[in-house]
Amino acid sequence: MSQIIDVLQKYPGFPGVIVNRKPYKKLDFSASNTDLASRNLTATRDFSDYVHKELLGDGTYIGIGGYLENRVIYRNREHFGKQKAARSIHLGVDIWAKAGEPVYTPLKGIVHSYAFNDQYGDYGPTIILRHHLNGVSFYTLYGHLSLDSVDGLYTGKLFGAGEKIAEIGNFPENGDWPPHLHFQVITDIGNYEGDFPGVCSVQDQDYYRSICPDPNLILRIE
Repeated sequence: MSQIIDVLQKYPGFPGVIVNRKPYKKLDFSASNTDLASRNLTATRDFSDYVHKELLGDGTYIGIGGYLENRVIYRNREHFGKQKAARSIHLGVDIWAKAGEPVYTPLKGIVHSYAFNDQYGDYGPTIILRHHLNGVSFYTLYGHLSLDSVDGLYTGKLFGAGEKIAEIGNFPENGDWPPHLHFQVITDIGNYEGDFPGVCSVQDQDYYRSICPDPNLILRIE
């Protein structure tokens, strides 16, 4: 982990994942946001209106946040479990923007894998890129995309730094979430293809933190 952190910190700069020039606003989906207690988070349209119209001023801001956040928004989605080890620790950064917003790769990479994870609460269309930077290999995952984003894609396809690779998807095809991009950095992907845990249990967070560094090392959003 220390090696990838060192490499990313020394890299002179990234083109960005979302290049929309609107100001960023940090969003909180943990229990600290008491407003969530009165919201029906299973009704995606209502959830989306809350995020995009109320919190983000109907496009005035782009939402950002979520790395290692212990979220309550997963409680009513069976995909994340209901047992003692239910998953609630978010391992990536979410960028909340309207459906259709272009997504760019921050640096040169090839398609490692992709999939349509078509389950309520899942990623929906997902792309994973493999990167090699200053002798270090790692991966970036892009989730909740549009279906068109994986149309015609193939393993090994090369993308240059700053090249458009996808668009943010709309519900229900994006896993039935308010439109946003899940962006995650992974150092050890194991045997996963087109998928990788983006949320873990409290019990497993130390392990996943060790292989999923803070995406803001790349995003560099204040």
